[in-house]
Amino acid sequence: VQLQACGGGLVQAGESMRLSCAASGIIFKYITMSWYRRTPGRQRELVARISSGGSTNYTDSVKGRFTISRDNIRRRLYLQMNSLKPEDTGVYYCATTSGNIDFWGQGTQVTVSS
Repeated sequence: VQLQACGGGLVQAGESMRLSCAASGIIFKYITMSWYRRTPGRQRELVARISSGGSTNYTDSVKGRFTISRDNIRRRLYLQMNSLKPEDTGVYYCATTSGNIDFWGQGTQVTVSS
């Protein structure tokens, strides 16, 4: 299983950014996919999750600003981030679990300047 995240960079507060994650080596349409982030001084936290059926859930701090989605044909996971805040700065990872094994992408840096 390989997960390749991209789309990070530097933006100003209030701007938008979209992350994407390409998955291979897994039957993508059957698995739950997640975005995590590690922010400075904090542990890694779950940002958003989407089930194989499209059900989503978000951590409270991003509700109404972030949208997770998936393209099962292209085997891609997305995270649309709007109204970004400096506290959203961190390394974002796509992840999944298959056969009781956790798989992680390499992470992409998101930096939001004030």
